Parts: sequence; structure tokens; C-alpha cells
Amino acid sequence: MTFEAYESVVDESGYEARGRERQALSLGIDRLERIQSDRFSLEDLVESLLYVRRLWTIFIEDLAHPENGLPEKLRADIISIGLWVVKEADRLREEKSNDVIQLIEINRLIRDAL
Repeated sequence: MTFEAYESVVDESGYEARGRERQALSLGIDRLERIQSDRFSLEDLVESLLYVRRLWTIFIEDLAHPENGLPEKLRADIISIGLWVVKEADRLREEKSNDVIQLIEINRLIRDAL
């Protein structure tokens, strides 16, 4: 395999990974929007918030890994956002908050930046 061929595979893999991340965030956003519109059961609420929490936990773990290719400052900033998302999802699940709009917006911003 030539270096150019390898480079194109690596670039394509990164592109595909971002696409999967966008899809995962879009699913989370759809679930959060259902919560916002009051079209959900208690089970849907819990499952949706746990989905968002698990997704961001995966992102945080990946960003914290030393081999992650993003600049350290960017990684730290996204980890901070992720910790906030996890905390807010927990607050909603524990009924300490009922404001899902900010959670939707931050997920949209991150998804659209990918």
C-alpha cells in the first residue's frame, strides 16, 4: 500500500467516524426534542436521558485518551461541555430541572461543528 493510499484510508476513516458521531448526536437530539414536546412516557424519558448520558460518556473517554488527535485545549473544552451535558441529563432525570432546551442546543452546536 502506498503512503497516498494509506492517507486516503485514514482521512476517510476520520470522515466516517465524524459521520457516525453526527448520527449518534442527531438521535440524541431527536430523543430530547420528544421530551421537550411532552410526547413521551416515563420510560422514554429515562431511556432518552440515559442515551445522551452514555453517548457523552463515550465522547469524554475518547477525548481523555492520550492518543486522541485533537489539540489539547479543544479536547479540554469539549470534555467540559460533555461533563455539563452529563450533569444536566442527570438533573432532568432526577427532576431537579425541566429545561431541556439548553441540552438540545448544545448537542446541535456540537453536531453541526463535526
